[in-house]
Amino acid sequence: MRDATTRLETVSGGPVRAITGTTRFIRYAFMPNRLRYCGGDDNRTLFDYALEMVREPPLEQMLARFTGALPYLRLIARENGIPDPFDERVVEAYWIGNELLERVEARQLYDALDERFGKQLSPRLRALVLGKAPAGARPHHTFHVFDVHARVGELEHSLETMDQCRISWGRVRAVDGAELVVDRQPLVLVDGKLALGPAETVRVTRQVDGRGFADAAQPGDWVSLHWGWVCEVLTPRQQATLARYTAHHLALANQTL
Repeated sequence: MRDATTRLETVSGGPVRAITGTTRFIRYAFMPNRLRYCGGDDNRTLFDYALEMVREPPLEQMLARFTGALPYLRLIARENGIPDPFDERVVEAYWIGNELLERVEARQLYDALDERFGKQLSPRLRALVLGKAPAGARPHHTFHVFDVHARVGELEHSLETMDQCRISWGRVRAVDGAELVVDRQPLVLVDGKLALGPAETVRVTRQVDGRGFADAAQPGDWVSLHWGWVCEVLTPRQQATLARYTAHHLALANQTL
């Protein structure tokens, strides 16, 4: 890995958007990778790359192993005329949400899902999953969690799995060493439908060995969460956007529960 001096020269003189994009991707992928749910066996190295904001060929090879997320990133990038699937705007679109999602046509998402999953699904499940594209699905992580992964056998499907796998948000109440105390809405079932329940106060991890991606978090801040890990501090706009896309895909999933 490059030393700090080279890193600063790269950030100031090179593609800052690309570097921050890979960093943001790792912030969200770090904990499921650590739990061995996705990606390769490079967790500590990925963590170091993200903390140092370095992008170089070894990292490209590691990121290519995230075969769950990468096809969505490529689709978002292609349909928005962006060459790099790890462009910061593309990464934000997939994990949090932004206007790039609205520029992906239903036909393009349908075809991408068919190419990726069509042959491994039964005719009934194929029609169900692919049918979500014309029904309004977007290539957002919540769509994959609520409507795709349960049907393609990637993880044991349960309410707890979906709740931990989705990107959620919490309002910081307190900072306590390597943890934050946050108010977070859990995923619940209400009359057989998915919903977000009343906020609960929970403890979440923000640091490993004294390092993390939300060291500046303070009471009152919004933070994003993935498998009990604090990914980053969110702006109010990002929190509202994430909540909106979550609600949208919850409603879409409830159509076929």
